[in-house]
Amino acid sequence: MPAVLRNIGALATCRAHGAQGELHLIEDAALVWNGPLVVWAGAEHDLPEAYRVASDEDAGGRLVVPGLVDCHTHLAFGGWRAGEFTERALGRSYAEIARAGGGIASTVRSTRAASEGELLDRCRGFLSAMMRLGVTTVECKSGYGLNVDNELKLLHVYRRLVEESAATIVPTFLGAHVVPPELREDRGRYVALLLDELIPVVARDGLARCCDVFVDEGAFSISEARRILLAAKALGLAPKLHADQLCDDGGALLAAEVGAISADHLEHVSAAGIAALAAAGVVAVSLPLASLYLRQPPLPARRLIEAGVGVAVATDFNPGSAPSYHLPLAMTLACTMQGMTPAEALKGATIIAAHAIGLEATHGSLEAGRRADFAVIDAPSVEHWLYQFRPNACVRTVIGGETVWAA
Repeated sequence: MPAVLRNIGALATCRAHGAQGELHLIEDAALVWNGPLVVWAGAEHDLPEAYRVASDEDAGGRLVVPGLVDCHTHLAFGGWRAGEFTERALGRSYAEIARAGGGIASTVRSTRAASEGELLDRCRGFLSAMMRLGVTTVECKSGYGLNVDNELKLLHVYRRLVEESAATIVPTFLGAHVVPPELREDRGRYVALLLDELIPVVARDGLARCCDVFVDEGAFSISEARRILLAAKALGLAPKLHADQLCDDGGALLAAEVGAISADHLEHVSAAGIAALAAAGVVAVSLPLASLYLRQPPLPARRLIEAGVGVAVATDFNPGSAPSYHLPLAMTLACTMQGMTPAEALKGATIIAAHAIGLEATHGSLEAGRRADFAVIDAPSVEHWLYQFRPNACVRTVIGGETVWAA
């Protein structure tokens, strides 16, 4: 039997068409779903007669938004790196910490030492907390194993989450995060391992939907990334990039060249890179928590939006440079640091974020035929929600038509 949510003060449907700040907002709205899918959304006074006899619930005049989509996380990892927080406060750079054996290499050591069960339990805890914030879809990267056994261990954790979690989980293979310490003097051997062993197995076994590469002076070159991404794309994995984070290294241009679905970070993207992303239809994924923690200049959101590039907002949740899964906080920072409006940030964390992980046809908006994933927010408007930061303004999260969290 259909269910109806009435007395919605404002319903942000977040359809794909229109400008980044166009939420297709409906005042005094109602939302109808049947099983896992939305069947109707509109003004309550226009509610079809057929749904007036359905089981109804009251939103209390609150804001209702599509379930939030966190399109860039590193969900499975061992340990934490709190000591680096102090080091950065004392002036040490991300690169200096990495050269001394910290950074990603530190997390690789902890992750290799953790069992699959231990990593799965941690992920379950993170996901539960994320869903309470209104997050219903999560992209999850590997990249802290950096050898065959441990990269596959991380992807098997994500497969378990796909099978058991109410949230939609999108695994991404990030074996090309950095070259592992044991092969630092023989990086060609590691690239060959990615091309000849890991990518074929990941694709064959359906362990990931996307393949990501970190393009940076301390990670992978443009030429290495091109080979990895094209090989993965040929086997059906959608390309994604960590691009232009610490300097302008041409990552955005490569993203456009290989037809990536997203280019993430982009704090130092060039004018040519922006133009290329726009021409190729690549989504820019902003990660303001990482910019904040690393004291990097923020992604130039206004320039990207004005050029016609869709800008998603995500957390980059990881133990070093963005140790928070609080997507609403990232959305507020997108407004304060990147000059995005609250409406642009919300669309960036819903339908545009869904586009960045290839789910724009089913997730990220509230319209007939889409997933009945939504969050009820204790705020009168999107502007008020993101302007008045609170530990959690979400009072109910619904995934596939089922309530998974209620305050």
